[in-house]
Amino acid sequence: MIGSTVLIVDDERTLARAIKSFMTEAGYQAEVADDAEKALELVESLRPDVVFADVRLPGMSGIELLRRIRDFDPAIPVVIMTAHGTIEGAVEAVKLGAFDYLKKPVDLEELKLLADRARETALLKQELFYHRRRAAGGVALAGILGSSPALRALLDQVRQIAALDDTPPVLITGETGTGKGLVARTLHNSGPRAAKPFIDVNCTALPANLMEAELFGYERGAFTDAKESKIGLFEAAEGGFLFLDEVGDLELSLQGKLLRAIEERTVRRVGGIRDRKVNVRILAATNRNLEKEVQLNSFRRDLYFRLAVILLHLPPLRERGDDALVLAEHFLRRFSAKYGKDVHRIDARAREVLLSYPWPGNVRELSHVIERAVLWSRDATLNVEHLSVSAPMKAGPDESDGAVAAAGMPSESADLTQVERAMIERAMHDANGNQTQAAQRLGISRDTLRYRLKKFDIQSG
Repeated sequence: MIGSTVLIVDDERTLARAIKSFMTEAGYQAEVADDAEKALELVESLRPDVVFADVRLPGMSGIELLRRIRDFDPAIPVVIMTAHGTIEGAVEAVKLGAFDYLKKPVDLEELKLLADRARETALLKQELFYHRRRAAGGVALAGILGSSPALRALLDQVRQIAALDDTPPVLITGETGTGKGLVARTLHNSGPRAAKPFIDVNCTALPANLMEAELFGYERGAFTDAKESKIGLFEAAEGGFLFLDEVGDLELSLQGKLLRAIEERTVRRVGGIRDRKVNVRILAATNRNLEKEVQLNSFRRDLYFRLAVILLHLPPLRERGDDALVLAEHFLRRFSAKYGKDVHRIDARAREVLLSYPWPGNVRELSHVIERAVLWSRDATLNVEHLSVSAPMKAGPDESDGAVAAAGMPSESADLTQVERAMIERAMHDANGNQTQAAQRLGISRDTLRYRLKKFDIQSG
């Protein structure tokens, strides 16, 4: 019953409190609203497993509330509560899609049985949806392109994980631009919780204090601007997946709280005094070597082992053989359609360059190169000049060792950090210092770019 939520909508406060107390003791998380307008706000923020609503409410009626909930999410079961004299309204509600109705005075045991049955029915529908998708080939992982041995081995692992009913934490590692976010979404979309939320968290986007409020939520008055309570991303991901992107950049002060939330499946909002149970599967990704970070005491050892129950490593594009051509042709079709261009061939010399270039930015860099090439092309064929991947690039003031010899191309002595710094400097140079344009060139958010500029002490002016 962990994480199951019921919403009671009734202006009879004594009854509502009694139901809440009983359902809390039964293992549910219960919330109360005394009118339909407040109930709609809670439905949007909580996405409860079942709603119990009185047919007669002040203002908007229970029947209209049912209509509004079904418009918002028809998968949320609604049980209408009705006094003897309004049984016709309950019958109408069932015709409109209510899960069932309950006569007043309410029998609390019957109410709990209805909640259990509504929850089980929703899970069965979700499972049926999953198996139908499997039968129709919906778990084909079509979004991950390529046929190299390294990628095929990865896809075999992804299929096995996606088939699990109860997915343990998965840590996805790989260089920047290899497609870690795509793999995370594929695990969600291909599994039995595809209809549940997928919440993507960029761990580099906010400082620790704001990130804590985002992850765990906060109560009204917890800090100066907290005028209303707000659920966190853990609660928003209820029943689905929480994807912690770039988890290696999470500040140490927050790592312990994250560990507790994962291990105990509970969160406590900032400024709150009680724990809230959550039913969330954890996916995390990083381009850092977390084992090395653990040795340097910059990442918690216990959190690393908790996240890496299953470890998936994405190979860099330079180790995927002909996959670079497969992906290039895919991006060629996509961007030709996007920009209304009739570009459908890559000439022989350009193909050789695509295969020999080391792609330090991996699939993301390849996507940007092909997009730019399609824009510059004037006929149906892309050539080497359109690709723009071999133009010389001057080293920055701190690149005296010649770490970057060409546009994003590292020398043998360069490490990933040097390549990353060089790519950011090049993007900022090409964008004339405009952070928004530079971020677009790199395929990252502006907040992430700002973090990288600060990390590498690169002046943006």
